[in-house]
Amino acid sequence: MKKEVYGLITFKSTNYALQAEQVFKEEKLIFKTIPTPRDVSTSCGLSLLFLEDQIDEAKDLIEEGKISIDGLYKYIKTSAGTDAKRII
Repeated sequence: MKKEVYGLITFKSTNYALQAEQVFKEEKLIFKTIPTPRDVSTSCGLSLLFLEDQIDEAKDLIEEGKISIDGLYKYIKTSAGTDAKRII
């Protein structure tokens, strides 16, 4: 079974999502802005999906107060569906 693992950040507002996009661009992180998966959160409609090996970098940005989040997840996609494990 094919498995893809990503980092996923959810936000309390669209404004926080847009600010995080800017920080990710400045840090040269590879990401994609996606609609927030409903099985993860119903707060803000936007989330950032990024490479699994960038989770620690994202965690550092959160801890430094550079981005304000609702949640940080390890997001796993398989042919059977998706699973989100909350990190923060």
